[in-house]
Amino acid sequence: VASQTCRCCFLGLLYQEYRDKSTRQEIETRRLQDSQTDPEESSPSEEAPSEAEPTSTTESKAPPQISLLRNSNSRFNLWQDLPEIRSSGVLSILQPDEIKLQEAMFELVTSEASYYKSLNLLVSHFMENERLKKILHQSEAHILFSNVLDVMAVSERFLLDLEQRVEENIVISDVCDIVYQHTVNHFSVYITYVSNQTYQERAYKQLLQDKPAFRELISQLELDPKCKGLSFSSFLILPFQRITRLKLLVQNILKKVEEKSDRETTALDAHKELETVVKACNEGVRKMSRTEQMISIQKKLEFKIKSVPIISHSRWLLKQGELQQMNGPKTSRTLRTKKLFREIYLFLFNDLLVICRQIPGDKYQVFDSAPRGLLRVEELEDQGQSLANVFILRLLENADDREASYMLKASSQSEMKRWMISLAPNRRTKFVSFTSRLVDCPQIQCVHPYVAQQPDELSLELADVLNILDKTDDGWIFGERLHDQERGWFPSSMGEEILNPKIRAQNLKECFRVHKSDDSQRRKLGSRNRQ
Repeated sequence: VASQTCRCCFLGLLYQEYRDKSTRQEIETRRLQDSQTDPEESSPSEEAPSEAEPTSTTESKAPPQISLLRNSNSRFNLWQDLPEIRSSGVLSILQPDEIKLQEAMFELVTSEASYYKSLNLLVSHFMENERLKKILHQSEAHILFSNVLDVMAVSERFLLDLEQRVEENIVISDVCDIVYQHTVNHFSVYITYVSNQTYQERAYKQLLQDKPAFRELISQLELDPKCKGLSFSSFLILPFQRITRLKLLVQNILKKVEEKSDRETTALDAHKELETVVKACNEGVRKMSRTEQMISIQKKLEFKIKSVPIISHSRWLLKQGELQQMNGPKTSRTLRTKKLFREIYLFLFNDLLVICRQIPGDKYQVFDSAPRGLLRVEELEDQGQSLANVFILRLLENADDREASYMLKASSQSEMKRWMISLAPNRRTKFVSFTSRLVDCPQIQCVHPYVAQQPDELSLELADVLNILDKTDDGWIFGERLHDQERGWFPSSMGEEILNPKIRAQNLKECFRVHKSDDSQRRKLGSRNRQ
């Protein structure tokens, strides 16, 4: 396949469009599989990579690159649709599994071309705009665009190597070895860019607020037809979206390569390195916001007990909020609700619980604390309306080196469960024991993206698949995402439950295969919450 074919026929779509179509197709494919008795029945649709839209046999004979260049709404290219592949006769020789693998590798190449096009537009249309250069101070431009030129240069070099591989033979030998080399040697530029995200978002909001000329120009630039209705901010977040998506594309290849083969080894190696980069990106984003948050909390605390130093490089906030504490001994449960409870405020960190009462001036007076590892929780059931959503919190060793118990009431069932899981993360949940992965856990796939609003929540992308670890009657799910084992709460309305047990088993099997190179990680799936 000629390099020119590669460069041209895949650049009809901006990366944002590709990503949206790709994930929505993934959702529809999974819905189809879930509705069938045998997952194998859906295999014909799997021959297309996730970005492909359903096509008829007649349609697939048309030269795809022509329609794609002229119509951004047309279907994506498939490897098997390329004229060179059609005319070679290779489709009649290759096994169906190999064709699926070819499509998965081909998608990685085509999506990188689409991503490069979007990066190029970010630079040429926005960053290098002469009017914008005059409006922005050099330091503002640096915060806004960071090292995007380095990121684009890395993408171009990566794409050239991928295209060269496609040129070598109409049947692609491998792409994960190239992914591995570039991840190890060049992808650190992504960590630099993504770590700047908090500053970038803040600077962008400030510029929109403080500089009307900036706001007006960005609006004008966004209206240009070449942006296809996409916002400036959607271009700024491209690198983080791409490095995450690249890991998923390698996972997709890994699921399709033959076991114990050289291609499996290179896919596992590439995936491991990408995972390292993605984790470093996540940590970079969290580090600054966590530090600022800890400083802010420290300023609000006044200690009635012996002072505990709050700020630490290894400490971060997991959850904070108000609960109602029951007054007096447990025998006073029969008292009226208004006499029974008083407000307290909890700050839960990854290694420490601080119990306070709010005082005037937006301050909190600390009257007890305990290491997080010395907390135990117990739910009260069938205790009547006044004691609904009540649980017992035990501090095995509190600030006075004694055991202490608190009977606490939450505002809702979901809030109670969220506190209980945050306070004692290793307790058994409704659907699965945290020490056993053998249970057929309910699963859900995300059909609406969700942005976490609280530290104990999980942001979701379209087509994410999660194990359901717990759920509440008022519409919240505690889930664990399969591809990275991140855990957190999200509204149940964001997803659709996967009902077919064979599909659930297949999803778990693929998950374990992807992570089999790191046995220790598999044993503690999800032990590190995203918080």
